[in-house]
Order: sequence, then C-alpha cells, then structure tokens
Amino acid sequence: MHVPASFAAQSLYMMIAVASFIFLIWKVKLAAYVVKSVSLIGASVTFLALISGSIWGVPTWGTWWQWDARITSTLVLFIMYLGLISLHNSFNNLDKADKFISVLALVGFINIPIIKMSVNWWSTLHQPASITLTSKPSIDLAMLYPLMICIFSFLGLIIAIVLRAIQYEILHREKNKKWIQSI
Repeated sequence: MHVPASFAAQSLYMMIAVASFIFLIWKVKLAAYVVKSVSLIGASVTFLALISGSIWGVPTWGTWWQWDARITSTLVLFIMYLGLISLHNSFNNLDKADKFISVLALVGFINIPIIKMSVNWWSTLHQPASITLTSKPSIDLAMLYPLMICIFSFLGLIIAIVLRAIQYEILHREKNKKWIQSI
C-alpha cells in the first residue's frame, strides 16, 4: 500500500501541475475543475502514504517518524495539497480561486523532483529506487510482480475516483447552465 500510495500522491500532483499550466495559459475551465477535484484526493492519498510509511517504519527503522529527506518532502507535499484546498475554499469568487491555486500548484511542483531525488542527494533512511526506466530492477521478481500489480490496481482505483470527482465538480459548477438542466 505504501509504495502505490506514494507513487499516486506524486502522480496526482503532477496532474494538478499540468492542469494548472493548461488553465493559466489557455484558460480551459475543465483544467481548473481538475485542479480543484484532484486536490482532495491527492491529500488523502498522501496522508495514506505517510501513515502507511510510518507503520512500516516501526519494524524497519524502529521509529514512527524520522526527519528523513523523503519523508519530510512528502510531508511538504501533503501540506501543499492542504494549502490548495484551503486557498480555494477561502474565496467566494471561483474564477479568482482557480487562478490562485493554479499558481500555487505550479510553485509547489518544485517539490516533486525533490521527493524523487532526495534519496540520491542526501543520506536518508529510504533506499534508492528499486525500479527505474534506465536499469534492471534491483528488486527480486517474487516481490516485483506483486508490487507492480498493486501499483497498477491502486492507480486504477485512483483514476476511477478522480474521474468521478471531476464529474461531480463539473455538475456542481455548471448546475445553473442550460445544458446541465436538460439532463
């Protein structure tokens, strides 16, 4: 659960950053809906990654929490998600809220490469990546296959939840429009 949740947490933030860029450059309303919808899901998944990592850390490292570079940067990711949610909810004008959270999301994107590279840049408790695009996996096949099944299954679930959340956001924001009322 921990590895798929961590992977999904970072992937969702990348999705938010791309949608924010699209919204700010091309003014596509759907992109703003994606940013708003994915923020709560991303915060939940990041929280799951932090909690499951803490539970896993007790038998492995002997502690629930360590100010390890990867753990700390993931905590910053969780705080960024909460910041996006809070900032959006603090505005009555949704257009203004969409612009501000899109800018904040793009600024916060700098944390994603920091999370990814933290184990290489600093001496941390976390091991380096077991699966990379450029080299053979350093994980045994008996663990690799179940891990890949878990990652893809978890991502499938998250994609389904994200699509439903985006659908809800569209219906909520467009509820007074003629095309929604005709449904």
